[in-house]
Amino acid sequence: MQALRPMLATVGDHVPTGPEWTHEVKWDGVRALAFVDAGAVELRSRNDNRITAAWPELLSAPGPGRWVLDGEIIALNERGVPDFRVLAERIHLRKAAAVARYAARTPATFMVFDVLAIGEEDLTASPQSERRRRLEDLDLARSGWQVPPAYDDGPMLHAATREQGLEGIVSKRVGGRYRPGERSRGWLKFAHRHRGSYVVGGWRPQVGTRDRLAALLVGEPTSEGLRYRGRVGSGIGPRQSRLLAELVAGLARGTSPFADEVPRVDADGARWIDPVLVVDVDTHGVGYERLRQPSFQVVRQDLGVADLLAGTTEGSDDE
Repeated sequence: MQALRPMLATVGDHVPTGPEWTHEVKWDGVRALAFVDAGAVELRSRNDNRITAAWPELLSAPGPGRWVLDGEIIALNERGVPDFRVLAERIHLRKAAAVARYAARTPATFMVFDVLAIGEEDLTASPQSERRRRLEDLDLARSGWQVPPAYDDGPMLHAATREQGLEGIVSKRVGGRYRPGERSRGWLKFAHRHRGSYVVGGWRPQVGTRDRLAALLVGEPTSEGLRYRGRVGSGIGPRQSRLLAELVAGLARGTSPFADEVPRVDADGARWIDPVLVVDVDTHGVGYERLRQPSFQVVRQDLGVADLLAGTTEGSDDE
C-alpha cells in the first residue's frame, strides 16, 4: 500500500441527486495520504512526496494499528474559512524551527474523508458506502484529525457552501470503488465561482511589449481608500486587450492609486491610472484579501466607483 497516489475528481456539469450519490465539502487545502503504522505517521502528497516534516501538529497517531487514510490538510484564515494561502508559505519550509513557528501561529487540521486500508485489509475495491462506514467507525479523536460529515442533499450543500464562501463540494458515487491515481467520474467536483465588480488602478503590458495590455490591477473602494485585491490576466485575449488599452489611454498617472502597498511581483512594470474604470471579475471563493484565480469578464459602463462604495451592487454572481 505504500506506492499509492490519491484518487482525483472530475469536474461535473451539474450536481447529481438520488440515493446513489453522497456529497461532501470540497476543502481548500493540501491533499495528503496518511500512513499510520504502530503509532508512527507518515504523510505523503498527491505526487507521492514525503511531507511529514511540514506538519508536526498532525503527527499524533490515532492509535497503534495500521491504516491508510486520504484527506485534506487545511487551515483557517482570519474569516474562519479554509484557505490554501494560509498554508502556502509553510509548504516549502525546511527548517524545523520555522515550521514550528508557523504551526503554533496557525495550526493545521487534517480532514479525513476516506480510508484505503485497515491492518492488512485493502479497502480500495470496496464501495464508497462501505469505506465511509469503516472510516466513521475509527476513533480519530486522539490525533485531533476530523472526519467531516457527508450529506444526502447535494444541491442543498452546494448552495450552503456557496453562501459560506467555501470552495465547493465533491459528489461521490455510493457504489464506486477507490481508484488510486485516476481521475474518475465516480467523484465529481463543483468549485464555486463568484462575480464581483472592481476598480482598475493600473495595468501591466505583455512581456516584451510596451503597450500591449496583458493584465489589470484591481481594487475595492473602501472608506480608507482603494484597497488592492489582485492582478487579473485570465480572460484578457487580443480583442479584450485592445478594448481595455483604449479605455485606459489618457488615464495615466505617476503614482499608485491604491491605499495599501501593491506586492512587488505585481507592481514591477505596472502602469498606474486614475481609478475610474469598473470591471467585473469572476473569481474562485469569497472572503479573501486577494482574488483567487480571477478572470476578467466585462467592463461595467453602467457603474462608477461611487456605486461600489455605496454598496449598491455586488456584480452578477454567476457561476
